[in-house]
Amino acid sequence: MSSSPGTTSSSASVASSTATLNGSNSSLTTPTPSRGVGGCDFARQSDSDTDPRRVLWTPAALPTVIPLIDLPPELRSLVRSLDLGGLGDPLAVYGGERVFGVNPGALRLADERSDGTELAAVLLPLDALFEIRLIAAVRLARALSGRRLGLDPSALPANRRARLLLALRALDGRLGHASYRDIAEALFGADRVPDRGWKKHDLRDRTVRLAQLGFRLMRGGYRHLLLHPYRRKI
Repeated sequence: MSSSPGTTSSSASVASSTATLNGSNSSLTTPTPSRGVGGCDFARQSDSDTDPRRVLWTPAALPTVIPLIDLPPELRSLVRSLDLGGLGDPLAVYGGERVFGVNPGALRLADERSDGTELAAVLLPLDALFEIRLIAAVRLARALSGRRLGLDPSALPANRRARLLLALRALDGRLGHASYRDIAEALFGADRVPDRGWKKHDLRDRTVRLAQLGFRLMRGGYRHLLLHPYRRKI
């Protein structure tokens, strides 16, 4: 925040966070355990990729990852061979993990088959995230048959992305010891911040809520973004 000398260095970190959320900056390294706010939920990360779709997530962390499993023998006469050639070259591959770039979004596969055949079934756990997993599987089926995929269930709406960016900037300001007034002026413009009645102004309440959201994201809440559009607690 330019209005507070203690926040100059922290603004750089918010700029970095903002770019990452927009997908324009993705400096990825080998995963390491992070107590309380992370863990090793990546199947693998790249050291130099700039496309965030190339990150390989585990099915447990990201419900749009589609696990491919062995097809039961009694169903093998009913299912055609799985041909992924029509999806083009994968954006990332590691073992059985594959990410294919599609429009919109990406198709993420976790091949857990053991028999080496070209037949496959999709594993859909009957959990709270079942509907998201199902949409991802339907998108795969449509892609394999050359049909339009439909909306990407994992894509955050523009208004939610905008709110998250404001929350990260508000967090940056609070970590830099900026006042809520300073933060509001930086986020919304000094002309919208009143000279009187600030303590009870709705813009102050909004700024406080954004900062609180930023702290929740910092303390591990960011992981819930992976479950979008699911909004409840797991």
